[in-house]
Amino acid sequence: MANQYAFPSKPRNMWEVGVKFGQLNVSGDVPAEMLWRGSWGLGVHVRKSIGYVFSVRADYNYGNAKGLQWQPSQGYVYNSAWNTTYNPGSDKVFYNYRTELHQLNLDLVASTNNIRFHRAKTGISFYGFFGLSGIAYQTWVNTKDASGNSYAQKFEQIYQQYANVTATHQIEYSQRNKVRKDLRDAMDNTYETDAENTQKNRRPGIFGRKTFLLYGSMGLGTQIRLSTHWNVAIEDRLTIPLGGGSDLLDGQRWAEQTPGFPVMTQSTDALNFFSVGLNYNIGRKSRNVEPLYWMNPLDYAYTEINTPRHMMLPDPVLADADGDGIADQLDKCPGTPAGVAVDAHGCPMDTDGDGVPDYMDKQLITPTECQPVDADGVGNCPCNPKCGTLQTCANIPAASISFGNNASNINSAAQSQLAVLAAHMQANPTCKVVVIGNGNGSKVQQQRSWDRVNAIIEYMSEKNGVDRGRFIFQYGQAGDANTVMIRAAAQDEEGPMNVPPPFPNLKK
Repeated sequence: MANQYAFPSKPRNMWEVGVKFGQLNVSGDVPAEMLWRGSWGLGVHVRKSIGYVFSVRADYNYGNAKGLQWQPSQGYVYNSAWNTTYNPGSDKVFYNYRTELHQLNLDLVASTNNIRFHRAKTGISFYGFFGLSGIAYQTWVNTKDASGNSYAQKFEQIYQQYANVTATHQIEYSQRNKVRKDLRDAMDNTYETDAENTQKNRRPGIFGRKTFLLYGSMGLGTQIRLSTHWNVAIEDRLTIPLGGGSDLLDGQRWAEQTPGFPVMTQSTDALNFFSVGLNYNIGRKSRNVEPLYWMNPLDYAYTEINTPRHMMLPDPVLADADGDGIADQLDKCPGTPAGVAVDAHGCPMDTDGDGVPDYMDKQLITPTECQPVDADGVGNCPCNPKCGTLQTCANIPAASISFGNNASNINSAAQSQLAVLAAHMQANPTCKVVVIGNGNGSKVQQQRSWDRVNAIIEYMSEKNGVDRGRFIFQYGQAGDANTVMIRAAAQDEEGPMNVPPPFPNLKK
């Protein structure tokens, strides 16, 4: 805050919590069923950013995964879930399973596109993640009907109906959906038999004798920002074994070799969870920004460049070769002699508009009827019979000078007006001018009226050399309280040139 360090501190940002639901599949030896067949998962998570790219996330998922094989098998001699009810080598079975699964994940998440060079924020965030997963699972298979009888006869009938006995003795791929439909119709939905498992991995205290394993997981996702607090996420997580892993997530690990000589499959089972989730950012908007993976880290730098709060920028310096106060780019009369008063265009003042600038004009106010003038600015006016007594005070124009609220200083606009007035008064040395200050609604207005009239008379006397005795001092008149009126005095009009302030205690 004291701007003693070039980089801003990391802002306090919100936590994200979310829920998700989607398709949970075991990638194993038995084909998986789809979401509407009972393979589903749901999850919750909490996530905290540790920077603009990386964040950490704790994630818990629960689900049920199902699978059903459409090709018959006979090589289950070592599979304890099937060999106690069916005869390996003679009875055909169709592998199936239901797996209940608890999964706890700790992820490192990396966002990819919140750093934006041409816009402030993104509405869609893409991210990837990897981490460590603890899985507790138990698998069951459906080997018997509700009466405890096997499905051997039904399995054989389905096989005979769809198998190409004369050629491959296998069910063709194109028939798979029909076979699985008939199998679902033939079986109940009990999954009453424990699938084959490795007892050494069973943990009695974890979710009721579940098998517990450590897996690695990774995935990709995208988030769509709805507001400061809400966003929708679409994500796919792949969970893969670490080391040996397990090949029994689907209850089956034996390859289909010649009956009586089965061998284990070469790969272990993996998990895939495709989900759609709704996330909420926890925190007060007045004290926290959104999670940093939504924020653009270039925002601070771009804002400081566009609207500097800390950068020390020097005042711009524009060239002014003739020193008249008008920059060369705007000066229509370059080379004006030093000290000569100029107008807003940088040209020497010409009060009477006769074409001869004031600093060269020997007759500062030349009546229009006496123009054109000579090189010295002197007009050619024939004197009429009343020439010696002609009153020229009417040549002094009336004017009004405006002041800011409660101000009495002579600003640049007023200085220009008073310069013109001074020129007219010098050209008419016998004329007086009445300076009238408005404002009588209160003591403060009356005193400000006096302050402004006095300031004008002092300025004309000190800056323009006009005798103070040629002014008539009036104040506290009705009218705009921030305006002072100036007019030529009427013939024989008199008045004081000095008036004591009405309320000296309020004097500016």
